[in-house]
Amino acid sequence: MRVCFLSTSMGMGGADSQLLSAARELRSRGHEVLIVSMTPLGPMGMDARTAGIPTESLEMRRGLPDPRGLWRLARLVRAWRPDVLHSHMVHANLMARVLRLVAPVPALVSTIHNIYEGGRLRMAAYRLTNSLVDHMTIVSQAAFDRFVAEGIVPREKLRVVPNGVDTERFRSVLSVTGQAVRRSLGLDREFAWLAVGRFELAKDYPTMLRAFAVVRREQPGAILLLVGRGSLQEETEALARDLGLGGAVRFLGVRADVAEVMSAADGYVMSSAWEGMPMVLLEAAAAALPIVATAVGGNHEVVRHEDTGLLVPPRDPETLALAMLRVTRLPEPARRAMGQRGREHIRAHYDLGRVAQRWEDLYREVLARKRPALAPQLPPG
Repeated sequence: MRVCFLSTSMGMGGADSQLLSAARELRSRGHEVLIVSMTPLGPMGMDARTAGIPTESLEMRRGLPDPRGLWRLARLVRAWRPDVLHSHMVHANLMARVLRLVAPVPALVSTIHNIYEGGRLRMAAYRLTNSLVDHMTIVSQAAFDRFVAEGIVPREKLRVVPNGVDTERFRSVLSVTGQAVRRSLGLDREFAWLAVGRFELAKDYPTMLRAFAVVRREQPGAILLLVGRGSLQEETEALARDLGLGGAVRFLGVRADVAEVMSAADGYVMSSAWEGMPMVLLEAAAAALPIVATAVGGNHEVVRHEDTGLLVPPRDPETLALAMLRVTRLPEPARRAMGQRGREHIRAHYDLGRVAQRWEDLYREVLARKRPALAPQLPPG
């Protein structure tokens, strides 16, 4: 099959990371893959090119509608002639639908990556153009329920296909590697909490920092490691200073060795105000970290409360702090067992190979429905 992925961006977000992982997996299964980003290529786009995956940008600027991008995409699609166009995130999803009016697209599949993808206008645009898409997927059951209940997408056109993670990548990191990372960060026996993500409104870092300030009063040696960057980083750093956290919060920037950093941490914390199916939560569980996270979006599908971690209400620093303290007070064998149960849950339900198989099945299903004579043939039985 020839599969063209259309993404709003190929920067450093969870959806970008998931798209790149899916592209690599599908290529390993013998499919031809082309990635097209609406906006200029970021880290994930560069990684795709390094991996030998054809990757293009429409060079559109964020927040500025540009019809030239549509014509560039139409030329690419006409030249490359994909069997399936698979769009990701709201802007790409809507663009792919409009594209179908001007260029041939045998099968169009679109993926919703969050429980909220914008306000009334965007949701109205979905409703008005649902007839132009063959099938849509969504990354969590919680998001599915919301989009169906509000009539944004018809139930019969929507399917839950969760994000997938390369579980072997996180399982194979050696303990000596984690110890080396700890030494490089100046950590000895301190309990190190880790959070990975962009400094943006949805991640609600102020709640995390206020919770961590409470944790520090009980456990002065605790450390919080923050990996990522974003438009709110300066405000986040200023709040850490205002809370008197000083060197207890380490801003590590963007890291290419997230799996290794996770192996160096003792626990993972997420304070998001809203989510879809966060990749970093899947990765933290695959790394066998005990997790404290807010009960938003698909988080409860990843973290089993009181079994593989703890879930708390969003925007509640005190409750988040109490949950973090509960985890730190567990004996080390109990924490390890909690993390190991989380790893097994991810391997059973979110392994990238399993998820890629679901994509393949959906592509074949849609192609068989749209053009039976040209659809890839499945073996008998």
